[in-house]
Amino acid sequence: MAQRQCLLKIEDEIVMQLHKFDSIDKFWNKTQTYLLQNEAENNLLLAVVNTLLHNPERYLDPPYLAMVEIDGEVVVAAIRTPPRKLLLSKASYLESLTLVAQDLCREALTGVMGLVPELETFLQEWQGLTAQSYRLLTEMRIHQLTALQPSIAANGHLRLVTEKDRALLIEWLPAFDAETGLEVIEDVERIVTNRLNKQDTYLWEDNNVPVSLAAGMQFSPAAARIGSVYTPPEYRRKGYATACVAALSQQLLDEGCDRCFLLTDLANPTSNHIYRQIGYVPVCDWHEYSILSQDPA
Repeated sequence: MAQRQCLLKIEDEIVMQLHKFDSIDKFWNKTQTYLLQNEAENNLLLAVVNTLLHNPERYLDPPYLAMVEIDGEVVVAAIRTPPRKLLLSKASYLESLTLVAQDLCREALTGVMGLVPELETFLQEWQGLTAQSYRLLTEMRIHQLTALQPSIAANGHLRLVTEKDRALLIEWLPAFDAETGLEVIEDVERIVTNRLNKQDTYLWEDNNVPVSLAAGMQFSPAAARIGSVYTPPEYRRKGYATACVAALSQQLLDEGCDRCFLLTDLANPTSNHIYRQIGYVPVCDWHEYSILSQDPA
């Protein structure tokens, strides 16, 4: 059963309603058309929804699932899988984000991720409600690929991880999190077990030696997302990451996807360059902010 909160904007005669859901199926039924209309911008939210639908044990706590409607039309959606950061969809009416901030302002929110205009609106409202400041953590960019471009191939081949790779994943996944500044909020053994069960993580192997890693997940019948691209320092600058991402992207296209998405850190010009070389095209910017517990002195 959805809970509603209303805000009447007399000057524009606009009534906004926030709906919260205790079921991912109900949330998806209500928001899927809207989220898919801007699939590139919403690809991270769509991937999380897909996991909640098909692999709910991935998350330990019940998710926050909300959307705002105006005259029966969805204008924004928000997802949080505690204790992770809040994810905001593209908003067709930016003022609707004030309702999301009002609904969450008593929660211990650690941060938020989304498109730049949406974040600016949400964070200004959040600071006004809570007196909490915020800090930009990472400036990222969403890229889309529809056809792989020819590139220089590195030695090796792509393969799916197996149980024999457990120790390697226990070492590499935290190293990836540390390099990218991601919160380490779960037991690594549990994360690895989930990866092995989902069969969404791949290694690039050269002469039987794993040298690079990437994850690829199909989140809709025609779209997939690449993530967790990591190469240990001793194997870098040899084209392994490029080859790994290229091969995994092509595999997803061959399996029926029309497009693949990935996020790059704008502070890493190397990754932005190599992904463009293999056919990924920039779509829009996506930022990550932390919310400070109190204003700095």
